[in-house]
Amino acid sequence: MKNKQRRELAVCGFAAVKALAERHPERIQRLFFTQDRARFFGPVCKSLAAERKIYRLVESPEELEKLSQSVHHQGVVAMVAEPEIPRLDFDTLKDWVARGERILALDRVGNANNLGAIVRSAAFFGVTRIVIGEDDEQAEITTSSWRVAEGGMEFVEIWRVSSAAWLVGAVAGKMTRVGADHRARNRLRDLPDLVESGEGVLIVMGNEETGLSPEVKSSCDHLVRIPGTGDVESLNVAQAATLFLYELANL
Repeated sequence: MKNKQRRELAVCGFAAVKALAERHPERIQRLFFTQDRARFFGPVCKSLAAERKIYRLVESPEELEKLSQSVHHQGVVAMVAEPEIPRLDFDTLKDWVARGERILALDRVGNANNLGAIVRSAAFFGVTRIVIGEDDEQAEITTSSWRVAEGGMEFVEIWRVSSAAWLVGAVAGKMTRVGADHRARNRLRDLPDLVESGEGVLIVMGNEETGLSPEVKSSCDHLVRIPGTGDVESLNVAQAATLFLYELANL
């Protein structure tokens, strides 16, 4: 939930707020928690007190539900400044290419919970570069995505570009560009054979309903699918991204 007057975002969920408090306590502007969660946030409360920021034990879980607009607050809510996702510039992209980075791009992934689940998997496998487009369909960082990420937001960098198609075009000939497509000939296990040793890799995951945009699909160097029984056409995009991230981390 965003507080437009204060330009704040509510971060809730025990794992999410605990990771935030441990790694980036300076981002917390206000902190609210139930009695049973108080013992976990002693150090950050001291920091908040030193900076004359608000922290408070709430009288009931309903107060946290009102703050976060979620019943899944798990006893704690932190208010942070509304996140500003930095725009990916050419110098940063050039540096990623030079270092052979592994990058995950999202092509109009529209569900905030899916974005959070993808961030969680990326953090788990150590793939720290995620790029999202500015398309209308693309989900942004929300209270629910932060909670579903289970602390993963503190371990990844999220960047923005005009569209995934722009990014795929910008790294043409500089990185191996792989699109996830359930109709592709190549299988996920073929990924190591498709990537040159030491070369950067860009994996692109598509929209939940329509998949990759035609422009992205036609521009990728390779399209790769996750084979299954065929009883169900495809996996949820967050589940599929987890499998791709596992392979990406092991290249």
